[in-house]
Formats: sequence, structure tokens, C-alpha cells
Amino acid sequence: MRARAAGFTHVGLQREHNEDSFALLAEYDLYLVADGMGGHRAGGVASKMATEAIGSFFRASAGDDVTWPFHFDPARSIDENRLITGIKVANRQIYEASARNAEHHGMGTTVVGVLYSRSKGKMMIGHVGDSRCYRLRRGEMEQLTRDHSLVNDYLLAMPDLPPDQREELPRNVITRALGMQDTVAVDVRVDDPNEGDLFLLCSDGLTTMVPDAELGEILRGAADLDEACRKLISTANDHGGEDNVTAVLVRLEADGPEKGG
Repeated sequence: MRARAAGFTHVGLQREHNEDSFALLAEYDLYLVADGMGGHRAGGVASKMATEAIGSFFRASAGDDVTWPFHFDPARSIDENRLITGIKVANRQIYEASARNAEHHGMGTTVVGVLYSRSKGKMMIGHVGDSRCYRLRRGEMEQLTRDHSLVNDYLLAMPDLPPDQREELPRNVITRALGMQDTVAVDVRVDDPNEGDLFLLCSDGLTTMVPDAELGEILRGAADLDEACRKLISTANDHGGEDNVTAVLVRLEADGPEKGG
């Protein structure tokens, strides 16, 4: 199988600057979305640094003679280690840039990425923060990432928390992001993909505006990936467009002649 992808980002209807970034690195079968945070447009700096740093690490580590800047986990595959390390490299660069530049102090970003290994037939999903990855398979949509948020941390510790107390929890507080500390824990999931699987990577500007059921409806009608990305963005804006919104779609197809869209 091979991966085909499209992406689109929009400032939304209520923000002055777009602090989201995305990258389609088809040469590595690597696709990324980052959602920045911080004043003085620093969030946009952080998200762009994240996608560029991860891409740079993949280019630098493409050869056999590679020095890994972080611990190599022998329990994980090379592809998993490569994705984790790329995200950790980005975290370190953002953290150090934040410490050097007063205007960018405290900047950070979420990130979610998928890396498709053609040789192994595996899809690696890595993320930090509340940007998400969904998979549509045979019409059924599943969220493959777990938000690193205060709400989720509370529910993990107290799964029986009454609904009224759940409603009182702040919805927009994330507990993990790139740039917050000099080290970061990266969650990675390995998926066994099927031909026709469609993966959606997105910032929370999409998921806070569009319910999962409606996302699924849009994805089930996704014949053209570019058009589907724009439909996701326009739907978020139709629902209020309260934040920057970014969507990347990655579909796995049988090897064959290149197709448009």
C-alpha cells in the first residue's frame, strides 16, 4: 500500500493569527499537525518549529550513520524510535528558544503525527497534547489518540466522577505540550492499517466545533482528499470558527498509478 495525503489550515473566524502548522512529508510517509500557544504570535513560531524540526530530524536520520540524540528504546521498532525522537528534538528546540527569547517565553505547541512504514505495513501514531488522530475504517470512525488534558487526567484518576462535577472541569487546559519542559513524554500507538483506511489529523479548532458524528459523515463522503479537508474546515467555521483549524487527511491505497486529489 501507499499513502496519499492532503492538508488545509484556516485562521478561523475569531482569531487574528493562525498559530497552527502542518506538514506533508510524503518522501518519508510522515504527516504532522501542530497547534501552537503563546503570546506575541509565539504559538505560530512554536508550531512551525515543531513541524520543521521533526522534518529536519527525519532528513538527517535517513542514512545508516545516525547518532540518536535521545535514548533508543530496544523494545520499539526503528520507525517508532524515529518518530518519538523527532518529536523530542522538536520539544528541546522549542524549550531552548523559549528560554533565549523573552518575547517567546512560555511558547509551546501540541503535535500529532502519523508515520507509515511500507516495509512493515504499520502506521505509527505519535502525539503530545490535544491535537487528535482519527481513523475511518469500513465506515466506522475511531479516535486513536487520548487528549493530554486536565479533563482526561481527572477522568483517568476518577472514572466515577459524577456528571455534574465533570461539567465543572475546565475544557481547554492541556497537561502536556512541546516546549513546556526540557523533556517530554510522547505517546505512540502502532496500528495495523487496511487498504482504504482514512486517517484524520487535526487541531482542536476542528474537534471543539464539530462533533465526532459529523466528522464521520464528512469523512465517509471523502472521495477527494483536498475537497474533504476544505469541507472539514468550512464546517468548523459554519459552527462558529472560534479557533484556528487544521485538518490533514491520509488515505492508504493499493500501489498503482498516481491519482489526482
